[in-house]
Formats: sequence, structure tokens, C-alpha cells
Amino acid sequence: MCASVAEHVGFMEKHEEILGRRAELLEQMKVPRDYLNIQRMKQVKQCEAAGCRNTSLLQDLQKIEDRLKARQLPHQNLLTLEAMYWASVEEFLPAWENFLLGKGPHPTGISEPPPRRAKQKPGTAKNQGLPPRPKLRTAR
Repeated sequence: MCASVAEHVGFMEKHEEILGRRAELLEQMKVPRDYLNIQRMKQVKQCEAAGCRNTSLLQDLQKIEDRLKARQLPHQNLLTLEAMYWASVEEFLPAWENFLLGKGPHPTGISEPPPRRAKQKPGTAKNQGLPPRPKLRTAR
């Protein structure tokens, strides 16, 4: 019977040791779980804020779209002029394309380069575009 009681006491101690380690591990697991819960709450708040921003942006875009739809179209004469301009551009584009790409002559037959402006002296560059200063008159 002594051996049985001794075994029983040993099992009880082992059981207490196991329960102590279990409590310790549960406590260690609680810290990361709390951290994850905090992170989830932050993420939920960020998602809600993003949803509100997206809703606001969509509303703003809808307002802009409604304003553009309600805006009056340009006058018919202006639309006609614009169409004629683009037709002219498309008509003359092939003639100008090589010249603009630097591969051909000027389409109007001008062979000489445009005149270049003379270089200015360094001191006069700051006064460019200003009228000349009046000369000082001395009192007589």
C-alpha cells in the first residue's frame, strides 16, 4: 500500500507540475493573442475609414459628372470651326510630317533657315524687355 500511496503522490505532483506549465503557456499565448486582436481592431478601423473616403470620392465624382452633363454645349459655329480646323490639320499633316521629324525640306519651299537673333552682351540680358532709362539732366 505504501508503494501505491507513493505512486499516487508522485502522480499528483506530476499533475500539479503539468497544470503549472499549462497555465504558464496559456499566459504566454495570451500576449500574442491580445496583440493580434489589437491589430485586427486597427485594421477594421482603417477599412471603415477607407470605405468612407471611397464613398466620399464616388459622391464627388458623381457630382462632377452631373455638372458636366448639365453643362451647355459650345455654340454650333464654334463646333463647325473646330471640325474645319482638325480637317485642315489632317489634310496638311503628311506634307509637314517629314519636316517636323527633321527628315525633309520645308513644305512651303523655304530653303534658308530662319534668321537668328544676335547674342546679347551679359550686362544687357537683365534689362531685356524694359524701356531705356531716362538720362539724368543737370540743373543749370
